[in-house]
Amino acid sequence: MEDFISRRLLDLAQQSDRTARFTFSDFLTEAEFAAFSAIRSQLPDVGWTAFGGYPQADRVMLRFGNPELLGYEEPFPIVCLQIAPVQEKFAENLSHRDFLGAVMHLGIQRSGVGDILVQEKHAYLFCRDALADYICGSLERIRHTSVRCTVTESLPEFAAPKTERVTVQAASERADLVIAKLFHISRSDCSALFAQELVFLDGAVLQSSSHMLREGDKISVRGHGKFRYLGITGKTKKGNLILAAERFV
Repeated sequence: MEDFISRRLLDLAQQSDRTARFTFSDFLTEAEFAAFSAIRSQLPDVGWTAFGGYPQADRVMLRFGNPELLGYEEPFPIVCLQIAPVQEKFAENLSHRDFLGAVMHLGIQRSGVGDILVQEKHAYLFCRDALADYICGSLERIRHTSVRCTVTESLPEFAAPKTERVTVQAASERADLVIAKLFHISRSDCSALFAQELVFLDGAVLQSSSHMLREGDKISVRGHGKFRYLGITGKTKKGNLILAAERFV
């Protein structure tokens, strides 16, 4: 599967280079984006941008093409749909799985749908613009709740993932040291997480506990949470590094 994704993305980049036009991928999982990262050196020099409809999206679409070189700008073909109960007081509290399952039941491929942000009875779903009319016209019920689906231009405050900036002190930027500090777990427990392949860097399994984090790395630790590493902000009097991260809460 990773080879297929890699070949498809390389083809899109080459197509953009050949036609002097923007090309767009489907929505990618974090693991698929990691596969893309592994082949960046093979891409023609066309430029690329990743976006999922809002700044902190997990599932993102790739756009190949450089606006300065092409001489024009083309927005990502992504729209946001608001899914709301027809009658609020009779509606159930629905989960991410409920919303996703209802959309998949319409016969839509998962790659055509990005993140789904849920709060109790409402959801905001990002999808390809070509799917918006079909979803809005077909999605009428989720479980026992009648819903309406409309295109929206703005997200409420709750919809954007919440983060908090935190700092820790560690001897180096080693992944296991930072993870142990951030999630308040022992070094031995942290080593077990790596051994069980429960630590991910930008969607791909991180094999080495001694990996040195770089600014912008997104780390997910199954069962504990995820964070984006922001880098070194200073040193303590004893010589330890002061490291900053943006933790998803």
